[in-house]
Amino acid sequence: MNTNDDAGARPIAVMNEGGPWGGGSGNNGGSGGGDNDRNPWNQPPRRKPAKRAGNPAIDDLLRRGRERFGGGGDGSGIDPDGGKLIAWAIAALIILWVALTSWHVIGPQQRGVVTRLGAYAETLQPGLRFHLPAPFDIVDKIDVEDIRTTDIGSTSEGAQNLVLTGDQNIIDLAYSVRWNIRDPELYLYELADPDDTVGEVAESAMRAELARVSLNDAIGPQRSQIEQRTAQRMQEILDSYRAGIVVQGVAIKQADPPAAVNDAFKSVSAAQQTAQTYLNEARAYAQQLGAKAEGESAAFDKVYTEYRLAPEVTRKRMYYETMERVLAKTDKTVIEGPNVVPYMPLPAPRRPEAAQ
Repeated sequence: MNTNDDAGARPIAVMNEGGPWGGGSGNNGGSGGGDNDRNPWNQPPRRKPAKRAGNPAIDDLLRRGRERFGGGGDGSGIDPDGGKLIAWAIAALIILWVALTSWHVIGPQQRGVVTRLGAYAETLQPGLRFHLPAPFDIVDKIDVEDIRTTDIGSTSEGAQNLVLTGDQNIIDLAYSVRWNIRDPELYLYELADPDDTVGEVAESAMRAELARVSLNDAIGPQRSQIEQRTAQRMQEILDSYRAGIVVQGVAIKQADPPAAVNDAFKSVSAAQQTAQTYLNEARAYAQQLGAKAEGESAAFDKVYTEYRLAPEVTRKRMYYETMERVLAKTDKTVIEGPNVVPYMPLPAPRRPEAAQ
């Protein structure tokens, strides 16, 4: 039995002693020397280093979050009480977000235009109005009663806005346009720049109207008609554009010839005004003479009526009245009798005193 055991153990010893990496120290216990450490058959299996999952920066951020909100520092996860706190904080934020962005107060002169996800949704009337919270619904408040003014041209020195009239003359024009918003949704979304569009439409309409009148009419009596026609033409153009704008009126502030010929035009205008004054005076004098002639004709008609009733009496009365008017301012002496002395020394007659 011992022989067999020795025979079975000997090849193992031989392999340990005669291997290609050198023999050991002869100890079967494997306590090993320096050469035994180099033997790959006696080395434990090597393990690959475990890879660390995730990003270290993210792991550090999560760890700090757990510590701040009450999480355990042993890596076991978020503490249940901390999770409830986060849930309550999120719920409070949601309630605050909905409460602050889902209602608006629209003033009496305002309208609220709602865009939902970038598209027009509705127009809010005055009052407290509710809608979806932002950013789903965005509300733009538009003042529809504010009268806005667009000035074209300038009355200042050196600034000119030259316009051609119908009789091929040039006029320096300055005017203003008053307008307000009628449909806020059209005002916001139909035109890219509605304010500039109002000015361009006003200039086009004014030039079209001045091309129909002469210079004298433009700077004189037809200003009001030009203003009315310009406002009407502007409204038609803006309605065709679907601008949502109402033109309240056009006011011409300056209509003068260009500065280079302004003095000559002023002289001509002064002469025209003088001529018009003389014409007015002549018409007034003609009316006065006509009224006087009508009065005299009416008086003659009355006398003629009386004459037809009593011709002799009327003739004598007319004769006496005529002689009274003729001899009223002359010295005279009336002598009545058949025998008239050629010379009679009479005292100087006293002239009647003028009526006070």
